[in-house]
Amino acid sequence: MRARTVEAVCAVLLSALALAGCQNATGDTVESPTAQMSRSPSGYGAVFLALHECSSRGRASFGEVPCRSESAVARVIARYDGGASGGPACPASTDFVLHIGENRPATAGTGATDAAAVAQGYACMRNLEPPHPGDPGGGGGPRTVVGDCVYAAGAGQVRETACDGSGERAPQYRVTSAVTARTRCPSSTALYVTLGGGDPVGCAVKL
Repeated sequence: MRARTVEAVCAVLLSALALAGCQNATGDTVESPTAQMSRSPSGYGAVFLALHECSSRGRASFGEVPCRSESAVARVIARYDGGASGGPACPASTDFVLHIGENRPATAGTGATDAAAVAQGYACMRNLEPPHPGDPGGGGGPRTVVGDCVYAAGAGQVRETACDGSGERAPQYRVTSAVTARTRCPSSTALYVTLGGGDPVGCAVKL
């Protein structure tokens, strides 16, 4: 079977965020009715990086491979059509996001192209083995969740970093709880973080 690859952006999405909101996520993911193959695995090759399928990792691209392959490094835990901006949020356990542009993926080793184009979309990926930066305190992932740590990045902004100090920057605040409004945060709160979902405000304490 021919392997297919697509140029992708591996976004850990540690965007600079205002002190009033580390992450502008929409909360727990609800599957979109238009999401390609989002309710059952398609099987290797039927749809590029559909739900439950696995990818390899190259220098500039990600390839779709059988999950039992030695080259498989991550699994799709959610897959949506269209752009990630304004689309459904990835699950909280997502380690990184692949943004799949609309193009015709090259056939491995030939430079030729497959007949079918890969539609624009994004795949929420979970590493098959640790580390898992999307886990609470892991210092990455597309969402900020309870248990994550951040540091002041200047100009009224903060970025996420590993709580155990293994990141490039030391943690300064930890999100300890999620509430419906700022007034419900405890008095020890030093930073408010936008989490989205039913409890959109994260209460962070200074470390």
